[in-house]
Amino acid sequence: MACQSVAAIMDEQALLGLNPNADARYRQRAMAYFEQLKESQDAWEVCAEALAKGIYNDDHVKFFCFQVLEHQIKFRHAGLSGVQQQLIRETLMKWLQCQLMNAHPEKPFIRNKAAQVFALTFVMEYLTLWPKFFFDVLSLVGLNPHGVDIYLRTLMAIDAEVVDRDILHSSEETRRNTLIKDGMREQCIPHLVESWFQILQTYQQSHPELTCQCLEVVGAFVSWIDLNLIANDRFVNLLLSQMSVEELREEACDCLFEIVNKGMDPVDKTKLVESLCQVLQSAGFFNVEQEEDVDFLAKFSRLVNGMGQSLVLSWTKLSKTGNVKDTAETLQAVEAKVPLMLQLLVHEDDDISANIVSFCYEYLHVLKQLPQLTDQQKTSIEAIMLAVMKKLTYDDEYNFENEGEDEAMFVEYRKQLKMLLDRLAQVSPELLLEAVRRVFNNNMQSWQTAPFMEVEVAIRLLYMLGEALPASHGAHFSGDTAKTSALQDMMRTLVSCGVSGYQHSSVSLEFFETVVRYDKFFLVEPQHIPNVLMAFLDHRGLRHNSPKVRSRVAYLFSRFVKTLHKHMNTFIEDILTRIQDLLELAPPENGFPAMLTSDDQLFMFETAGVLIVNGESPVERKQALMRSLLLPLMEAFRLLLAKMQQETEEERQTVLGDCLSHAIGFASRTSKAFSNKQTVKQCGCTEVYRDCLQTFLPALSCPVQRGVLRSSVRSFLHRMIICMEEEVLPFIPSASEHMLKDCEAKDLQEFIPLISQITAKFKRQVSPFLQQVFMPLVLAIFEVLGRPAEENDQAAALEKQMLRRSYFTFIQTITGSGMNEVMANQGAENIERVVFTIIQGAVDFPDPVAQKTCFIILSKLVELWGGKDGMVGFPDFIYKHIVPACFMAPLKPTFDLSDAQTVLTLSECAVTLKMIHLKRGPEFIQFLQQEYLPSLQVSPEISQELCQVVQQPDIKVLKNYIKAFFQRAKL
Repeated sequence: MACQSVAAIMDEQALLGLNPNADARYRQRAMAYFEQLKESQDAWEVCAEALAKGIYNDDHVKFFCFQVLEHQIKFRHAGLSGVQQQLIRETLMKWLQCQLMNAHPEKPFIRNKAAQVFALTFVMEYLTLWPKFFFDVLSLVGLNPHGVDIYLRTLMAIDAEVVDRDILHSSEETRRNTLIKDGMREQCIPHLVESWFQILQTYQQSHPELTCQCLEVVGAFVSWIDLNLIANDRFVNLLLSQMSVEELREEACDCLFEIVNKGMDPVDKTKLVESLCQVLQSAGFFNVEQEEDVDFLAKFSRLVNGMGQSLVLSWTKLSKTGNVKDTAETLQAVEAKVPLMLQLLVHEDDDISANIVSFCYEYLHVLKQLPQLTDQQKTSIEAIMLAVMKKLTYDDEYNFENEGEDEAMFVEYRKQLKMLLDRLAQVSPELLLEAVRRVFNNNMQSWQTAPFMEVEVAIRLLYMLGEALPASHGAHFSGDTAKTSALQDMMRTLVSCGVSGYQHSSVSLEFFETVVRYDKFFLVEPQHIPNVLMAFLDHRGLRHNSPKVRSRVAYLFSRFVKTLHKHMNTFIEDILTRIQDLLELAPPENGFPAMLTSDDQLFMFETAGVLIVNGESPVERKQALMRSLLLPLMEAFRLLLAKMQQETEEERQTVLGDCLSHAIGFASRTSKAFSNKQTVKQCGCTEVYRDCLQTFLPALSCPVQRGVLRSSVRSFLHRMIICMEEEVLPFIPSASEHMLKDCEAKDLQEFIPLISQITAKFKRQVSPFLQQVFMPLVLAIFEVLGRPAEENDQAAALEKQMLRRSYFTFIQTITGSGMNEVMANQGAENIERVVFTIIQGAVDFPDPVAQKTCFIILSKLVELWGGKDGMVGFPDFIYKHIVPACFMAPLKPTFDLSDAQTVLTLSECAVTLKMIHLKRGPEFIQFLQQEYLPSLQVSPEISQELCQVVQQPDIKVLKNYIKAFFQRAKL
């Protein structure tokens, strides 16, 4: 029966809103009522009464009452009167008493919330008001199953509050938690352990779920209590007996894992693990092949992994102490676990295998440190190799066309196996090379009749050797002759045995991945290049029926060609002919799925560019080939641009805009083939790229799809500035004019790097253009920055911040490139306006990245205009604005001297002061001492100290001093 009594006075209308199905009005009222009860001095007491007397049957109301109580304990406990604190304790105990009498337990979500509230009360009161917390709870609960459930949930909630290392605690909370644990160890842990034993013994048959809960509690607490209370015959025998009970065995396994994992002396740890192993072995748990329950075996594998890792850790510690006897015994204990480890590693269930990988990895690390390996250890290494090779193999269920969660898990598991393979290579590279060679050759001899997974894993192993046996810059085919000849033999077999024609996508991918990983092989045996080229170009590669294979091969082909183009001169035009249809701009109305995506086509265009540019044809031929590559793009671009300007449907405009963007991107990508040795000019390709510019630039004035088109043209201009050098300059003014029309913050942000690139590259050559574009650009930036935005629109605020940074970077580029005249010729009013924005950027915006740039600019302006023959009126500006900026910025509360970026800003601030002194000399020192520093109430002694430091030649002294100066000023 539920405990019943007179009703507490609660707002019944508001309580209706607690039901998840209630309408919004009631839910709002419930929220308001919750806030009211949380914040009031005593209104919350009705919730305590409702819980203590079991007034409400509605689960949502009960949960609500616990939430109100939780808030009082968590946030207002110290402000409660002694009577109110007592009321909370009494409420909890009365509620608990009700649970013992109820026929049915509360719902789990209410029991969990109650446990949280018990745990919070414990944390707040155990050290002061309620030292007998556990005594009171256990006395009341006894062995009542409903009560035991709440008790165990409370212990787990206490673990989360006090022990759990994954939860961040303040230093105050950490200190409190340490005191609680110390108090518990002294006063009550033995009683708690005894209660756990009684629960485990009493309920293992009648209430397995309570037994599992209790095992979880033991596992959680064992890391910080006296291990002897648990690791004794009585307790361990009980746990082992539960390892044989189907409903309990997984939790019992986890509990033993936590016991084994406890930090302790290495000799004691070895003894503990060994005694546990002995008992497990004699109980038949090591007979893995007879166990059918894979979920239990996964837990058991984790336990064996924990035992193995513990022994390895003990061995590592002991081997450093020089304790020969104990070290040898511990190594013997590790070795004794290897047969069991191998059984688990090779188990057909990947979860069971994955759980033992860490022990296997660390065991290999132990072997790596031994001066000499025994025959038995060599046998173990070979067994691990064979296990890894077997487990790397795909199974029949793997879905290559639609990879889901299971496939992703197998890919992750393969990464773990790769770590083992790499470690095997460190321990015994010869054994690994020989084992892979054996498996590889066997499979390649019979690839026509072998299942795909065996063929794939054989090639995969060859591929993995490339990282397992590292070579500088992929030079696998020079140096160590045994390794070189083995790899060379395997590569020769791979490219000549015909396996590239195997009809499975995983084998095709592995073939091409391996060919590209070992592309240096073809420098040694170039006679194989034609066959491999054909594989790339036909149905085995770029025309494979799997889009996934085609896509990857497009990328791999570009890498293959980049390495080996010198050996392809005779095939260049043949290759270009064969890939011609893959270089077509897929028109949006085609309707057929394209062979390659636009991203894949980028690699194809780059490959075509590399072949043309690096070939040995005469300049005229290169020019003709490049034109035939780019002309179809230009023609398609003109047609599509005209079509888009007439298109009214937005969706079609987007499709056409993307297509135009791809055309520009493809043309841009071909230019990546040029280098310092093979420039556009030397290859006679200037004219064709000039034609591309003339074709693409009109897109800047297109009224639709502006964002995507501007971005593409801008990227193309960036490439052309690098490749065409001054040939690009005639196109820049009109392009800039279009790009400055109707700008958004993002447009400007992306346009500024283009101007900065031009400035840095061409300097004086572009001075007239920069003088002309400077103010229009600056005004466009001011206009965008001045636009009103929603107060809490973070995206807009961030965009403005980034634009501001770009603006300051632009000014920095102009001032730093030695073109004084660009700013100097803008007229006094404009100059003043710009320089004021720099002052504002240095002081007013709490953005250390921008502030640093601003101080670099101010320092440069002082250098340019602050001397005797500088700009008229500028010295006055220095004293009125730049000097104050150097002090005002660091004094701002937002200027955080513990932040590394801010400290860099302060360094530039010091450089600016140093530059002012360099340009103005004693006049500056006099201004600081007599006018400026006194206005900041700086004492004469500190003023003098600062002025002396400013005059020292070493800037480091000033940087260090100024940091200390502002740290003192902020105290």
